[in-house]
Order: sequence, then C-alpha cells, then structure tokens
Amino acid sequence: MLSLLAILTLAFWNSGCSQEKAAPAQPDWVPSANVYEVNLRQFSPEGNIAGFRQQIPRLKRLGVKVLWFMPIHPIGLKNRKGTLGSYYSVANYKAVNPEFGTLAEFKSMVDEIHQNDMKVLIDWVPRHTAWDNPWIKKHPEYYQKGKNGKITDPINPATGKSWGWTDVAALDYTNEGLHDAMIEAMLFWVNQTGIDGFRVDVAGEVPVEFWRKAIPALREANPEIFMLAESEEPWLRNEGLFNMTYGWSFHHLMKDIAQGKKGIDEIEKWYKADRAKFTQGFHMHFTQNHDENSWAGTEEELFGSAKNIMAVLACTYDGMPLVYNGQEAPLTKRLEFFEHDPIQWGNVERTGFYQSLLGIHARQKALWAGEAGGEAVRIKTNHDDKIFAFKREKDDNRVIVILNMSNEELDVRIEDRSLDDVYRDVFMGMNLLIMENAQFHMTPWGYSIQVLVPKDMR
Repeated sequence: MLSLLAILTLAFWNSGCSQEKAAPAQPDWVPSANVYEVNLRQFSPEGNIAGFRQQIPRLKRLGVKVLWFMPIHPIGLKNRKGTLGSYYSVANYKAVNPEFGTLAEFKSMVDEIHQNDMKVLIDWVPRHTAWDNPWIKKHPEYYQKGKNGKITDPINPATGKSWGWTDVAALDYTNEGLHDAMIEAMLFWVNQTGIDGFRVDVAGEVPVEFWRKAIPALREANPEIFMLAESEEPWLRNEGLFNMTYGWSFHHLMKDIAQGKKGIDEIEKWYKADRAKFTQGFHMHFTQNHDENSWAGTEEELFGSAKNIMAVLACTYDGMPLVYNGQEAPLTKRLEFFEHDPIQWGNVERTGFYQSLLGIHARQKALWAGEAGGEAVRIKTNHDDKIFAFKREKDDNRVIVILNMSNEELDVRIEDRSLDDVYRDVFMGMNLLIMENAQFHMTPWGYSIQVLVPKDMR
C-alpha cells in the first residue's frame, strides 16, 4: 500500500484472412462490467445450483456484474476422468447436469440473478463432446475420424498426436449438419432460459465460417447477446463476432514480471503491440481462472507477494476484469478438477479489496472497457525501472495508477506537471493534492489508485 510524504492532505484479435466488420452492438451494461467465474461443483459444500443461490446477495454486494458459469451440462460417463469427470465432456447440449439440479432450477436461478441486476453467461464447448453424447450414434458424420476410420479424440495438428483429452470426441466442422445442430443447441439456452451470452471454450479452433453463421443467429434471437472467446485470435473480434477475448498474453506477462523474468517496460510494449492487432472489442484480464488455478497454481504460487498489485493492474490497465470464485476468500489451494473439492470461504477476508477494485472499474468511465474507456498512458517517475505509473482519461474523468513493481521501499516522484490537481485515493479514502515532484513513499509491491475529484465536489 501507499503512504504519502510530500503532499498536501485536504479534508476532504486467423487475422491474416480476416475482414474488418462493424463492431457488435455493446449493451449499455458492458463497458463498466466485470466477470465472476463460477465453478458450481466447488462453489459450495452442496456443489449445486441450490448451494450457489445462497450467495447471490453476497456477490451483488461484492460488485459482481456478470456471472460466468462453467459448463452446466451433463458429463459423459464413457472414458470419464476422475470420479465426477470434466465439465468440458458434454453428454447433452440441451440439459442440465443432474448433479447440479434441473432445468427449471437453472431458469429460476437466472431469473433471480437478473432481479439482482447481474447478467449470466454459460460456458459453451463447441470443439468436442462426450463419448456418450447422443450425436455419436445418431450423427457419427459430425465427428473427426482417425486413419482407422473411427471417431477420434482431439488431435494436435502440429504433432499429429492426441492432446490427451481422451474423455472427449472431436467434432468435424466440415459437416454443415453439425453447424445447424450446434446453432440450434445454443439458441435453446437463449430462448428457453434467458441467458445473456456465452463464454466459448477454445473458440479460435472452431472455423470462422461457423461463427459467421452462429453469432448473427444468436443476435437475431437476442440483439444484446454477449460473446466471450477463450482465445486471443484477432479475427474473433475484428470481424465483429465476439465482444471480448481472453487476455492470455497479458496474464503470462504479469506472471513473468512477478517472477522476475521480465521487466516492467514490457507492459507498455504489450499494450502498443496489442492495439496494432485489434480493431475493436477488448480483452478480459485476470490473475486466476479455473485452468490456471487447477493446473498452473494459486495466486500465491504464481505471483507471490505481487498477487494484489497484479490484480490492481488487471482491473485498471485494460479491458474487463475477471475474478475467479474464491479469490475473495482468498483461494489458497488448487481446486481439484475431476472431484468435489469445495472452496473454504472462511471470513471472506479479501472482500473489501475486491469491492474497491470492482467498484472503481464500474464507477470511473476512464477505466471502462474498449472505446468507452480511456487510453492507458504511462507517467514518468524518478524510478521508472521499478515503478509502473499510468493515467487513463475519458471526458472529465481521470484515474492515475501507481504500482511499485519491486520488493523495495521507494520514495517516488511523479514528474508530470500536467497532472497537478486534487485526487481521491481509492484505498486510503482521502482527498490529496498531487503536485509535480510530490513524493510518495511506497512499500514493496505497493499500489495506489487516484481519482480526479470533480471541481464541484472539492
């Protein structure tokens, strides 16, 4: 965190073959929103819809705007991994996993979430199905075949060998019938349950021709449908298909900086390179998600003492922030992927931290996602090798973020007179006058968010 010494305290997006198309309409709620990922199996001791619903009021108070549910569909039994299997082994695209509840319960939950002014995305798995999905017998033509003519699990095109996802069968998008069946299944959830969109698993590995048909059909059913791609392929956004993509490269950069593998100048380089690739839309940024937590490590394992500062960076620098369920607890263990392994909520001690982050993103227009927000511009300081400071401005709104990306205590000066003004420190809760050469004492991995105070509120 930040203490202040010399300030006056007052009282107070296949890009090579893509063609740019008009951006999808962004519903009014989108730019200021955030995403909260729900792992139903692990969210509560019950591991079901009923167990989750008990915490909807708490999530609203936390400031959550969009709830993304990992796949809610029945899970295949054939070739199942572990006791409960993978969410991503879908046995029926038009049903709810009975371990979670019923379709009626899901519909009722969506209604309750909407009543609490939040949105619902469901995870969609278009690249493969379970081995006991009805399509296997009814429509074997929907599936990829190996050299022996039999349906195969997904194959790595670079090696010609299996990815190891032996619990699923790979779909073949050269088959037009598959396109129609998949679109029909997606429309079922839009029309029958009123969900607000989809998070699409490995979206970039599904041919663009499919998305050019599917997404317009979804938007015809619901003009405000929101599409999140688990991919960083520019064409997904540049063609006006998906609203948002994963910020995988930024996530890995944050890890490398926290682990001392890269310097902080790489942040600005990433930002400029990313802007050159994408013509519209924005990324989702995160320090954890279900893949990272279960397979790569917890926040503590991946970021160590930098976990909070990287969460601040992910929430303020670019795009829309994601919180994985349990981070507010904090989540100090890797959740089992194929077993029931409930989150230990305790006193939910990081609630205030995430309320502040999600709140600042929602209320400050400069931090909003995409064109609705302001460009991130680096601010010069006397420790630019260790301090990453930046501003974002939109209309009359300005936010300054100062990050000590080191394990050293530093006295930091902002060397930009154009920023002289009165600001409110988000975490300290006081108004401050920032002047050129004002000095900030920053603790190791310390952070500060300063919001310009409107003149009529001083």
